[in-house]
Amino acid sequence: MTPAAALPLARFKVLDLTRVRAGPTCVRQLADWGADVIKIESPPAIEQGEGMGGPRHGFDFQNLHRNKRSMTLNLKAPEGLAIFNKLVESADVVVENYRPDVKFRLGVDYESLKRINPRIILGSISGFGQDGPYADRPGFDQIAQGMGGLMSITGLPGQGPVRVGIPIADLTAGIFCAMGILVALLEREQSGQGQWVQSSLLQAQIAMLDFQAARWLLAGEVPRQAGNDHPTSIPTGVFKTADGHINIAATGGSIYQRFCAAIGAPQLATDPDYATGPARSKNRKALNAAIEAITLTGPSAHWIDLLNQAGVPCGPIYAIDEVFADPQVQHVQMAQPVDHPVLGPQKVVGQAVSLSRTPAVMRSATPEQGADTVAILKGIGYDDAAIAALREKNAI
Repeated sequence: MTPAAALPLARFKVLDLTRVRAGPTCVRQLADWGADVIKIESPPAIEQGEGMGGPRHGFDFQNLHRNKRSMTLNLKAPEGLAIFNKLVESADVVVENYRPDVKFRLGVDYESLKRINPRIILGSISGFGQDGPYADRPGFDQIAQGMGGLMSITGLPGQGPVRVGIPIADLTAGIFCAMGILVALLEREQSGQGQWVQSSLLQAQIAMLDFQAARWLLAGEVPRQAGNDHPTSIPTGVFKTADGHINIAATGGSIYQRFCAAIGAPQLATDPDYATGPARSKNRKALNAAIEAITLTGPSAHWIDLLNQAGVPCGPIYAIDEVFADPQVQHVQMAQPVDHPVLGPQKVVGQAVSLSRTPAVMRSATPEQGADTVAILKGIGYDDAAIAALREKNAI
């Protein structure tokens, strides 16, 4: 295993004030690449739960908070805030996803942190932005999916808006914020100054619209639901087979020609109704029906092997257990082992990017609440008597 000190972000200390999902997703990116992350939680005496994060020993919480240390700290107590400020003196990054007004009430806003440490980088994730007419609204993934347009283009035509099956606004807001923090750390090497990095669920969701947003901004088209059919690349979609369903992506002239030859239907390549991209778009339903009449004659594995050998993208449609049983998924190690001190051997979801010399490492499972409080406090000068006094005051 790669030692923590050899990981690419090992020189950075991150104070994690986040909860629920978007914020922890951001910090998880930094933790997996070796940052020294201190997850700051409320003391047990005033703990109000982790909300949508679920129970501590549940699958969601355990997947979100690996590779971190945990300390308990009451930021509403003067002594707790003083400890936090002392940690800020030597930290590189603070990440929070409070509603915009909360950080000011707690005294952990950027201007306050900057006075303590001008090199500090504050990463903030909100529902709608740190200012503007919706700044004080509570954020929630599905709300952002709706306001960001995703639900209007998801699902079968005419069935009404549909949410996607993952909290994509939460996840991408976290990932975008992590990217912004990394950019700020790089820029700090030149300027010596920290800065405030901001992301929001709404901004992330709109950015993820990508070409669907560009259809409106650049072409004046309002995208609609297209179900399992790709909205612009045809034929691309889900097709029934003799024993299930598969995805086929046979868009583009040369791929479409190879596809028609591979399935034994050269007439689909020359028929005027299907011979060109515009014609295939106009006659999408008839073309899909003609293709499906053929794919129904053989099992999924037959078509997947045949089409991939012909250079036509084609693949299975897995349930989640089938995903992790796939040999390619196992080869790229998307299920990573960790050893939890209470739960024992566990597996968490791996990183989606690989580095040849310094890959991400699952060094430790999600810590128990406050497991590292004493060690962290002693590291900044508190002795046993001072720590005991802080516990008496519910400051830690």
